[in-house]
Amino acid sequence: MDFRKNIREDSAGFQMAPMVDIVFLLLIFFITASIYAQWETKMDIKVPTARTGEHSPRFPGEIIINIAKDGRVHVNMMEYSKERLGEMLSKLSETYPDQPVIIRADLETPYQELISVLDMCRMSDVCNISFATAVPPAQNEGGAK
Repeated sequence: MDFRKNIREDSAGFQMAPMVDIVFLLLIFFITASIYAQWETKMDIKVPTARTGEHSPRFPGEIIINIAKDGRVHVNMMEYSKERLGEMLSKLSETYPDQPVIIRADLETPYQELISVLDMCRMSDVCNISFATAVPPAQNEGGAK
């Protein structure tokens, strides 16, 4: 007896609809992430220039702390008080010990405001800290390096 004639041998084909859904979700995720990254750097803050500064790649989940001229602190486009910033940094360092933090301070920000944010990072055990700088105008135009 041949028992195989009632068995269908259709192979499972490649399903295109779920793959298209996944591609669209990834596209939406990356577009949203890039928009939020641009918002952080488009605040009205003019960072100091540095000839030796390097352009480093952005890391997922990095925190950008913006310090305005008048000392106001913003993270994710929201204004934070010094106490609230300290609490957020403490929770962050407990959850993610090597979390990168970028500090963007305006050219005219009082030095004390920058030091107080650095002090909060140190008290919260945040050690992966970078400072945002801009390229001098001569380097932007292809001048001397």
